[in-house]
Amino acid sequence: MLWIFLSAGAAGFQVARNSLQRGLLPAAGPWGATLVRFLFGLPFTLVAIAVAFALTPGAAPHVSTRFWIAALAGAAAQVGATASLLVSMRRSSFALGTCFQQSSLPMSALIGLIGFGDKLHPMTWAGIALATTGLMVLSWPRQGAKDWSGAWFGLASGCGFGIATNGFRQAGLALDGAHPVLAGIVTVGVVQAVQSVGLVAYLAMRDRASLVAALKSWRESIYAGLFGSTASAMWFVALAMAPAGPVRAINVLEIPFASLAGRRIFKERMTLRQRIAACVTAGGVIMSAMG
Repeated sequence: MLWIFLSAGAAGFQVARNSLQRGLLPAAGPWGATLVRFLFGLPFTLVAIAVAFALTPGAAPHVSTRFWIAALAGAAAQVGATASLLVSMRRSSFALGTCFQQSSLPMSALIGLIGFGDKLHPMTWAGIALATTGLMVLSWPRQGAKDWSGAWFGLASGCGFGIATNGFRQAGLALDGAHPVLAGIVTVGVVQAVQSVGLVAYLAMRDRASLVAALKSWRESIYAGLFGSTASAMWFVALAMAPAGPVRAINVLEIPFASLAGRRIFKERMTLRQRIAACVTAGGVIMSAMG
């Protein structure tokens, strides 16, 4: 049951990190704001790795080809998903972007089933169907609205996070199934290092202004890195303990957290239809977790 508490804690830290990243969008753009999550979180993750090794004396994670394939695939998917999520939050709202992100639930479950043989309870599938229905209602724009981009970017982020979730779970299992905590945290460190190097190189070649803006915002970025690193560590360890679908299901807690943050920080409001759809989505996710 430890994975449930870890997943719930990760949800709170993820909302805090996302709110800080969203604030960086005007100056750093989506890729610069995405970078701070990984670059400024890496030092904290390295500390967590050192602690994990100290608590598991004699442990020696086995790095294999399977690990690298899964970790790199998950890393690439997470980068794209993070940038899509931030754009969605800017074009719709902070809370709605978080709701759209929950489309990672059906994606995680389907990929886990088809690709890796994860077995899920019938109630889990019923919950996935309910959550998907809620997401479809949320994705439908208001009457007269012409801009669907916020919803599309949000759903794209969910697909990317679904792929990343399974990639990270398989990477952790390939690294060392006997020590899930160590495997999860080491996987976080490897993935964040790859993502940081890749994004810095890309921005240095294609968009130096965004890179400079991200580095200049180091005061906000440090907190985004701390919250992101803490969330990732908790999330990766949970993935090493349980199938990807149920782990993602616990992230339903992001919806009320994000709704509160959207009202308090960004002065946003959700319509009655959106609130009902968000509750339907949350109910489906909770059913999935209970399955």
